[in-house]
Amino acid sequence: MEVLKTDIEGILIIEPRVFGDERGYFFESWSQKNFDEFVRPIRFVQDNESMSTYGVMRGLHFQRPPFTQSKLVRCVKGAVLDVAVDIRKGSPTYGQHVAVELTESNHRQLFVPRGFAHGFSVLSETAVFQYKCDNFYAPQADGGINILDNFLGIDWRIPADKVILSEKDTRQVCLNDFDSPFDINVNLY
Repeated sequence: MEVLKTDIEGILIIEPRVFGDERGYFFESWSQKNFDEFVRPIRFVQDNESMSTYGVMRGLHFQRPPFTQSKLVRCVKGAVLDVAVDIRKGSPTYGQHVAVELTESNHRQLFVPRGFAHGFSVLSETAVFQYKCDNFYAPQADGGINILDNFLGIDWRIPADKVILSEKDTRQVCLNDFDSPFDINVNLY
């Protein structure tokens, strides 16, 4: 696997080594040994999967301390624009984001550490999206930033009249009205 750094420290793109021939392809989508060696030691405890249709936007979500989560995400069917936003007070990249297209054909994964809000938009007719999390889901710790906050400057690549949001996501606050529970000293891992 190849680990690619992004413009924001801690957010990493992971490209697996894919072996293909006329029969199809094979790749190792997860290896504890390789992740520990090339990214950092981690213990994922929960896998999640969602299926969404074109125009669905999910996010920007996080869990408040002490239930924070790091995530390793990938799109196993279709295509998504995956985004992580730095929400650590005092961070030189606070409010900035990394956006990466994850598709069933590029097999890329994105590692989103603690202290970041995460979301995605579905660019294909349908998409199946998988998450590995290093902490269990805790509904009482749910948090979010408004996915349509213009201040963030994210081009979600979905026309406004095609956007599909959950009621929960429409009620999230914008970054300027947000009191982050994270600071620059948060343990990203």
